[in-house]
Amino acid sequence: MRRTRFDDWPCPIARTADLIGDWWTPLVMRQAFMGARRFGEFSEQLDIPRAVLTARLQRLVEEDMLTRVEYQDNPKRYEYRLTDKGRDFWNVLAAMWRWGTDWMWDGEDDDAPVALRDRASGERIDPLVVNEATGEPLDVRTMTVGLA
Repeated sequence: MRRTRFDDWPCPIARTADLIGDWWTPLVMRQAFMGARRFGEFSEQLDIPRAVLTARLQRLVEEDMLTRVEYQDNPKRYEYRLTDKGRDFWNVLAAMWRWGTDWMWDGEDDDAPVALRDRASGERIDPLVVNEATGEPLDVRTMTVGLA
């Protein structure tokens, strides 16, 4: 079955879904944020088929989310580093993290087994999407979508 492309739709969600519209791409990006750089690291940490990983890394490089940098000459070996665009994607993953933490575990005694923590203090971080202009949390009940 052929996949429907959304990369030219006039909607930011559709275009983003086109980029991350499979389950491996956000996980590859998560591992990049956690320090993975080399193909073998991604492969080992994700237990992802090599062909799938190759395709996802190639797409992320084409989309300027990652850059491919040679780290060994003979034989040539490359690592993948986050670009500015890729680092900015953290906000998408943080929103997914928060939603998953809130809704994918049942009850107080069944919390997610991992948490985001402040590097300096060790305190738990709970991401929150806010209105950049006001700093207030977004609430779908007070919003509408309109033309820019």
